[in-house]
Amino acid sequence: MQPVESRAEPRTITADLSNQFLSSARVFAWSVREVIERTVLCEVSGDSLTFSQLKLLYLVAHTDVLTIGDAAAFLGVTCGAAGKAVDKLVRRRLLRRISPQEDRRSFRLSLTETSRKLMEAYQAARDHRAKMALEQFPPEELQRTSELLDRLAGAIVSTGPHPDATCMQCEIYYREHCRFGEYGRRNCFYQHHRRDLKAVRDPSPAEGKVN
Repeated sequence: MQPVESRAEPRTITADLSNQFLSSARVFAWSVREVIERTVLCEVSGDSLTFSQLKLLYLVAHTDVLTIGDAAAFLGVTCGAAGKAVDKLVRRRLLRRISPQEDRRSFRLSLTETSRKLMEAYQAARDHRAKMALEQFPPEELQRTSELLDRLAGAIVSTGPHPDATCMQCEIYYREHCRFGEYGRRNCFYQHHRRDLKAVRDPSPAEGKVN
């Protein structure tokens, strides 16, 4: 007679366990934001660039933004505030704006050489600081943790009121293949607004007015 295999009872998700997990997730998110993102930005640009402005530059570098509403939705601000943010970066020569002749209400943005170099410096410094913090962990453990975080985030948002909403949550960490988008059934903003990088970097004067 074959012995009966015992099956482990699933562990109950208690309120204490949920709170412990959410607390750990919050502390981890704070650590990434304050120690890696904002500290590196300060090292690279001093006080000349806010993180919100960096996000806007990243958005422009990876998408074809044609309306101020796109920028406002990405930054989580009003259209008026987004318009002022764009104007400020244009005046500082960190953004180039092209207004199509056929529709003056829309525009196309592209990075300048100055902002492109600034973003490259930021990414290099950020990757270096992250490597210093993460190199004590085996790569396969980091990979498993990354996948688990995506699954957990997907499980949370899939129970929310708008599981199929357009997603901008990765902000400055766009990935071609986003597991979170799959698990959470999210519609990727970047995938829907991919820009033709060559066309934007070398705009034709005939496209419209540049400022």
